[in-house]
Amino acid sequence: MWTAGIAAAGVVGAGHIAARYAGSRAVAGVLKAIPIAQLAAFVAAEPVVVSERYRWLVFVALLWSLGGDLWLVFPSGFVPGLLNFLVAHVLYIAAFTPGSTTILVLLPFLAGGLAMLAYLWPHLGKDRIPVLVYVGVIVAMGWRAAARALAPGVPEPSGTLALVGAIVFMVSDGVLATDRFARPFAAADAVVMVTYYAAQVLIALSVRA
Repeated sequence: MWTAGIAAAGVVGAGHIAARYAGSRAVAGVLKAIPIAQLAAFVAAEPVVVSERYRWLVFVALLWSLGGDLWLVFPSGFVPGLLNFLVAHVLYIAAFTPGSTTILVLLPFLAGGLAMLAYLWPHLGKDRIPVLVYVGVIVAMGWRAAARALAPGVPEPSGTLALVGAIVFMVSDGVLATDRFARPFAAADAVVMVTYYAAQVLIALSVRA
């Protein structure tokens, strides 16, 4: 089910990206959230999971992500979409907790977040506080995913899949922020969506025992 489903989600996601670059805004909007809805359905139906708590936190995070996708279809939907994704990240943090709390695991994520903020800061204007909060949350998500991956008793490949998914999600958010606030570039939409879909697939796959 997962192999065929992920392949189908990939086709729909590719269709969304192609429609965006073709200027077919309505088609792109219709297609955008379908892969995430498919992943949420697969997570809900997975018969063998690492834990029920983990499954349902990931499931609800996917639903909030889907809401973010729908909001971002509209020109005025950036802030509501951002809030939806903020909630999704918080739910992923909850899913990845408990785990190791060592500060050493946090340091590389904190360094990456501070570097991104230093780059974006001169371009943010009135959006400085929201972006600061958002970066703090995605740094925490990466940290907790790493802590979970290192925690004893977390089955593999669940820990590694979630960690790689969280890191790829951070890359996606970083590219999105760079394109929106600092340095717009033509390939940004494709890079953001490919990394976003890849991150969600990896985290969804991590529910499987």
